[in-house]
Amino acid sequence: MLRAAIVTIVPALSIILTACSENPEPTAVPRPVRTATVEKSVGTKPLVLTGRIEAANEASLGFRISGRMVERSVGIGDRVEAGQVIARLEPQNEMNALRSAQANVAAARAAVTQANNRFVRQETLLDQGWTTRAQFDEAEKARATAEAQLDSAEAQLKAAEDHVSFTELVVDAPGVVTGTGAEPHEVVQAGQVIVRLAREGGRDGVFDVSAQMLRSVPADAKIEVRLAEDPNIKAVGRVRTVSPQADPTTRTFEVKVGLIDPPAAMRLGATVNGQVELETTAAIEIPASALMKTDRQPAVWVVNPADLSVSLRNVQVARFDPASVHISEGLDAGDLIVTAGIQALHPGQKVRILGASP
Repeated sequence: MLRAAIVTIVPALSIILTACSENPEPTAVPRPVRTATVEKSVGTKPLVLTGRIEAANEASLGFRISGRMVERSVGIGDRVEAGQVIARLEPQNEMNALRSAQANVAAARAAVTQANNRFVRQETLLDQGWTTRAQFDEAEKARATAEAQLDSAEAQLKAAEDHVSFTELVVDAPGVVTGTGAEPHEVVQAGQVIVRLAREGGRDGVFDVSAQMLRSVPADAKIEVRLAEDPNIKAVGRVRTVSPQADPTTRTFEVKVGLIDPPAAMRLGATVNGQVELETTAAIEIPASALMKTDRQPAVWVVNPADLSVSLRNVQVARFDPASVHISEGLDAGDLIVTAGIQALHPGQKVRILGASP
C-alpha cells in the first residue's frame, strides 16, 4: 500500500511544480505621479506688502515739571502751530517762588550798593592815611561777597522764571495731534505724555517685513506706495529705517519708507500697498509641493525620461515663497521632477505620469 501511495503522489507533485514554473512573477505596478519640467525664469518679480501711513517725525509732548493740569485746549485731529500753548498747569507755587526770587535780587542789589559805597570811602581814607589796611581789605571783601550774592540771586530768579514758563506746554513745530494722555484737573508728573504730535515735514509708509524678504529686496530700491482704497493715488519712496530687532510676536521687522511728495489723500493711518521689484536674476522656481527633506537636506524626486524611474537629488534653496521655492543649485533646465505623489516613492521606482499616454 505504501508503495502504491508513493507512486500516486510523485506524478501529482511533478504536475503542480510544472504548473507553477509556467506562471511568470507579477511585475510592480508603476505609481502614478504628477510632474513638471524645470525651467529657468529671467525677469523681475514684484513684491507687494500692506502697511499704513505714519508721520516721519512724531513727538510725545509733556510738562517739564509736576503739577495739576488745569487746561488742555486741543484734542485728537486738531492742527497746531509753532508757539501755540496747548495745555497749562496750576501756576500758584511757581509764581510765589518767582516773587521770592525777585525780592532776593532786590535785596542783593541793595547790599552791593552799600558795599560799593563803603569800599570807595575806605579807599579814599586809605590814600589820605586816615584808615588802616585791614579795614580797607575788609571793605573790599564785603563788596566781593555782595556781588557774588547778587549773581546767585539773579540765577535763582532765572530758574524761577523758567519754572513759571514750564507751567505752559508750548508746541515747537506745526503738526496734527494724534493722541492725548492726561485729562484736565489731573495731577501729572514731569515727562508724562500729554499730547502726541505728528509733525509736518514728511510721511512714511510703514510695513512689517520678514527677514527673508528683507534679504531679497535690493539696496536703495525705489518703492511704489498706493492707497488701498484708491490705487490711483500713489507716491514713490525709499527705505528710510529698518528696525534692528524683530517683533517678538510676529517675528517681522518694521520698515519705514520715506515718501517723496505724498498726496494729501494719504492721511495718517491710511492703509497702503507697497510694491518693489526684486532684483533681475535667472532662477529656477519649482512648486512647493515638490520639495521634501532627506538626511535633513532639501531634495526633489527626478524622473529619468528613458525608463520613467525616479531618483532623489539634493538641492539648495535660495528663497521660499508661499506657493513656490527658488532653487539655487541641484537642478538644471529640462529636468523632470515629481510635484505630486512624492510621499510613497523610493529610489529606482517606476512611475506613471498622470495625463500622459499609457
